[in-house]
Amino acid sequence: MTQRNHWLLVIIALSCTYFIWGSTYLAIKYAIESFPPFAMVGIRFTVAGSLLYVILRAMGHAAPTRSQWRGAAWVGLLLPVLGNGTVSHVQLHVSSSVAALAIATAPIWMAIFSSAWGHKISRREWLGIAIGLVGILLLNTRGSLQGDWLSAGLLMFAAASWSLGSVWSKHLPMPQGLMGAASQMLCGGLIALLFSAAFGEPWPMQVTARSWGAIAFLIVLGSIITFSAYHWLLHHVRPLVASSNTFVNPIVAFVVGVCFADEQIHLMEYIALAVILVGVFLVLTATKEAVPDEQIV
Repeated sequence: MTQRNHWLLVIIALSCTYFIWGSTYLAIKYAIESFPPFAMVGIRFTVAGSLLYVILRAMGHAAPTRSQWRGAAWVGLLLPVLGNGTVSHVQLHVSSSVAALAIATAPIWMAIFSSAWGHKISRREWLGIAIGLVGILLLNTRGSLQGDWLSAGLLMFAAASWSLGSVWSKHLPMPQGLMGAASQMLCGGLIALLFSAAFGEPWPMQVTARSWGAIAFLIVLGSIITFSAYHWLLHHVRPLVASSNTFVNPIVAFVVGVCFADEQIHLMEYIALAVILVGVFLVLTATKEAVPDEQIV
């Protein structure tokens, strides 16, 4: 692959994680109007993973081995279940834009976990991470999450789980290409359904058209397309670039939430957002981040 084609794919994949995933926070809010959080996550990822798996098998892709299924199950637990499922649960109590803003701590956790596997973080990246953390602290101490330490803690847990799964996935036995994304989503969806049953989540008696539409959006755009794009990024760029969507998603979530759900954004949220944007600029313009990791295949 030429350098030009590589960067074109990087731009397309990042655009998906930036804009589509930024919109999924509102879609999750609409979906959990009818479906309990973990049941919704289970339906979303089981259907998406199954569809992608069947398509890939029909195209001649090899089925995952037993060890690859185990690796996919670990990543499915950490990303769709503990990551996305926890965020979906917290969105029962906080707005979609605030949830997206709090999840912007993911690159901080990504750096910590990457360092455990020998990844060296540049000074510019550390500065960007530190500035982003200041923005999160502003949100938790002066913004909408002030006093709601349980929701704040759960959102930090979700970000840490997502980051650990993202980093660990590069060191686990995993199917090549999109089959890796399909197996992770399928395993994660099934585990989420088990969580839903264990928590005694009630099955909805009636589902609104808006919830069905949100589920369809989450399955097709949020999972099959964007989760696959994120999986590709994890194996072709460094972790902080792959996770940079967590900085940009709040902007998209802010705009979508205000325009389509009449969500109220307070002054401190805007200040926190501005601080986080400085952080993402520093992370994405760090020179080391512009070089693909040649050891990743």
